[in-house]
Amino acid sequence: MKRKQIDAETTSESAEDNLCRALLAMRGLGEMRSFLRDLCTPAELEALIDRWRVVPYLLEGMAYREIHERTGVSVTTIGRVARFLAQGNGGYRAAVERHALPSLRKRGRPAGTTAKKSA
Repeated sequence: MKRKQIDAETTSESAEDNLCRALLAMRGLGEMRSFLRDLCTPAELEALIDRWRVVPYLLEGMAYREIHERTGVSVTTIGRVARFLAQGNGGYRAAVERHALPSLRKRGRPAGTTAKKSA
């Protein structure tokens, strides 16, 4: 249950803005990793990692079940990420464009499998 806002001067939007600024202030992978590990519980961090882990598979058009078999990420989580990739706020897309995700083709696919082509 969310607690009531104690500080009337601090709206949830400004708190979100402050968090975004803190994330942007991190210099390099090591600082970001340390900040995320301090900010999130292990379960919360794992949930974030799982969501990001399935993005390249979804972009390749892989079926949810196959993604689940390869990653262990739940089909529900995979569906949530797919929905936000398609209809979200554009955050996943911006991150993908700025961070060259490794191609699944480089990792190799099992024989006889192909990626679905997107329309």
